[in-house]
Amino acid sequence: MEQERVKCLIIGSGPAGYTAAIYAARADMKPVIYQGMQPGGQLMLTTDVDNFPGYANGIGGPQMMTDLQKQAERFGTDIRNGWVTKVDFSATPHKVEVNDGEKEILADSVIISTGASAKWLGLESEARLRDNGGGVSACAVCDGFFYKGKDVAIVGAGDTAAEEATYLAKLCNKVYMIVRRDEFRASKAMQHRVNNTENIEVLFNTETVEILGDEGVTGAKLINNKTKEEFTIDVSGFFVAIGHKPNTDVFKGWLDMDATGYINHAIPGTSKTNVEGVFVSGDAADKVYRQAITAAGTGCMAALDAERYLAEKGLH
Repeated sequence: MEQERVKCLIIGSGPAGYTAAIYAARADMKPVIYQGMQPGGQLMLTTDVDNFPGYANGIGGPQMMTDLQKQAERFGTDIRNGWVTKVDFSATPHKVEVNDGEKEILADSVIISTGASAKWLGLESEARLRDNGGGVSACAVCDGFFYKGKDVAIVGAGDTAAEEATYLAKLCNKVYMIVRRDEFRASKAMQHRVNNTENIEVLFNTETVEILGDEGVTGAKLINNKTKEEFTIDVSGFFVAIGHKPNTDVFKGWLDMDATGYINHAIPGTSKTNVEGVFVSGDAADKVYRQAITAAGTGCMAALDAERYLAEKGLH
């Protein structure tokens, strides 16, 4: 197997990975990025980004990622297609296998920016309207503003769904909350918040059959899974809040993680993991904020932490 030694390997290419690359390249760490299965990360599924500072008129998610990639390349980042399929963090330099054994990278420092993937319902209509920017979203905080004064639906029964439903209720005319079972999974406090919000209507024992609309969402066909009665609701936006899965499976057994797979910080307030020389940024470690701006901020932190680590080890 071909081997290559690099000073700083960045795994993943969302806002966290590209920001880490910009800082690392400017510090002459000669970073190499492997873009992963979804170059650009979750923002490639986002049509309009209105809340990232500096874009006065907003920007499309894919365009923003292209801009970040160009900025990273301007400082000499080596950006490569491909994904990491195996790691060995038992010794330094760390061994990282790419593309099922096509190459082995020996990395003095590793920055993990593999992000997370939203869980979806798996409907054809959902994928079509999500991918053409037609009103299906997995982030109410990102996209709720576009539905000001309109009726929307949100699927989910946990704390995140309850929190996002109450967030949407402040902006939207009406929020239908679609819950598959006959009860919430959310904490009692979040349930009270939903129940005390007048313009949220909770539909228990309800599942989505189809999201309606050609160019944009016009409604949803639902079914009561107890009575088998089908009915439709008129909505302009459809939010899915059934959870995220961090893209961290390849690091299992090496890094400390929570039960879902989010990587734990060895020292709170830093990007350090339990393995020396391995750092984490973005949504691979963040189940709370999950925003492009927070991911970018932690990408900066990871690059600075990696630079200090390399300097202490006499490798930079």
